[in-house]
Amino acid sequence: MKNFPQIKPLAIRSSGTVIESRGHVYKKLGNRELGLDVFSPVQAGSSRPGIVMIHGGGWRSGNKELQVPMAIALAERGFVTAVVEYRLSPEAQYPAAIHDVKEAIRWLKVHAHEFGIDSGRMAISGSSAGGQIAALVGFTNTQEYEGATELEVNASVKAVVDMDGILAFHHPESAEGQVASEWLGGTYAQKPQIWDAASPLYLKSPDLKPMLFINSQNPRFHAGREELIGKLDERGVYSEVHTFPDTPHPFWLYEPWFESTVNTIVAFLGIVFHL
Repeated sequence: MKNFPQIKPLAIRSSGTVIESRGHVYKKLGNRELGLDVFSPVQAGSSRPGIVMIHGGGWRSGNKELQVPMAIALAERGFVTAVVEYRLSPEAQYPAAIHDVKEAIRWLKVHAHEFGIDSGRMAISGSSAGGQIAALVGFTNTQEYEGATELEVNASVKAVVDMDGILAFHHPESAEGQVASEWLGGTYAQKPQIWDAASPLYLKSPDLKPMLFINSQNPRFHAGREELIGKLDERGVYSEVHTFPDTPHPFWLYEPWFESTVNTIVAFLGIVFHL
């Protein structure tokens, strides 16, 4: 980050107004367990909107801890947040991560009463690769994307927040190469149908939801955004775009942009959920 000497990494913090409930197993695959952590406002009262939060890392690295500072900050603002582990490309290729995240949403809905979540007001957010996953999860409801489950609830959400996550893998603005190939099982020349199936922009029958795009200065990280906004506009689906100029790609992990990112998400969800 030598080109951004003004930035400050976020300090890991706890909050006296947030209840942390960690280590929940939402899915078992043989001996493999996938977990999530939940952060809830201390104040008692009616059920609150939930936000499922997906970390980035090029589909091959990263972990749910990357989302914890923002999860705590959003919980301080009245949301119930959950940071989710999912299988990365060295362990399982697409669509495993999509199936995992959808199962996490189902698990949270089944356990909504325990955490004070209003299961009818749930959003999904993601950063970088997590933003792409969030958009794909939010816009799909067919078996190809759902995966196997024994939980008798759906994995639908009411809104999507995408922080610098691409909307199309094969696109003039996209610069996806090796890391995408590792997750998608081959290059675009080898697997064009898979590359398109994993691209929210190219879904044949998308279940469009209100969407917030929060972007850095780098066009490659919002490849497909303008065309997707066109589709949202055609269907009368609400969307917002907020671009932070002169920012590095992982701006959401640093000040001075962290607080502005949180405020932008809160304002958007306030509109969508009529808060």
